[in-house]
Amino acid sequence: MPTLHRVIVRPIITESTSLAYQDKGEYVFEVHPDANKQEIREAIERLFNVGVTRVWTMNVRGAAKRVGQSLGRRPHWKKAIVTLKQGDTIEGFGFEG
Repeated sequence: MPTLHRVIVRPIITESTSLAYQDKGEYVFEVHPDANKQEIREAIERLFNVGVTRVWTMNVRGAAKRVGQSLGRRPHWKKAIVTLKQGDTIEGFGFEG
């Protein structure tokens, strides 16, 4: 069972996640592979002092990458898409637009 600060690994900030934030108010995070939706919800609410209405999770397969003459693989990881209550925002991660 991961602790509160290990549940959320990092925010995912890409062009598509920035559009999702602007259009739907969804934030995307890389989370601990063993974390469930309830743990992710509690971690977001405690760390950022916001209310969470919805959490989607998905396991992302690591891509196969060529390493010299052999094939390697990047590690698998877990992604969470979090929707906040109306009017709540997370400051300081470049989500502001």
